[in-house]
Amino acid sequence: MTDRTVEIEQIDPQDRKLSTALLRGWRRKCPNCGGGALLKSYLKVNDSCTACREEFFHHRADDGPAYMTILVVGHLMAPMLHVVFVNWRPEPLTLFTIFAVGCVGLSLYLLPRLKGALIGFQWAKGMGGFGNG
Repeated sequence: MTDRTVEIEQIDPQDRKLSTALLRGWRRKCPNCGGGALLKSYLKVNDSCTACREEFFHHRADDGPAYMTILVVGHLMAPMLHVVFVNWRPEPLTLFTIFAVGCVGLSLYLLPRLKGALIGFQWAKGMGGFGNG
């Protein structure tokens, strides 16, 4: 069995590009190399990258991704709920069912991506143990 790890030079925290780190985090990839997986299950973060060995165990995402998910889903669904109700006046149970499924589905889609983006943000800014200081 061959070792598939790639030797990648560690990037200085001042030279880390925020947009690249956010995009890689959104894709749930390592913010350093973009090759290794950031998450090993739905929301469980790998201790380190399998490709470049960047350590992730000291991230501090905590409740941030959940709050951001609620913020995004709430700001999308509330106006949509109003528009649908005013224009079509569906039965309340139908309206509730459609929007409940929509909210849950959108939340499940966004949560791991926002967690990855937040970890990418922390990595790019050298926060929460990702920096030298």
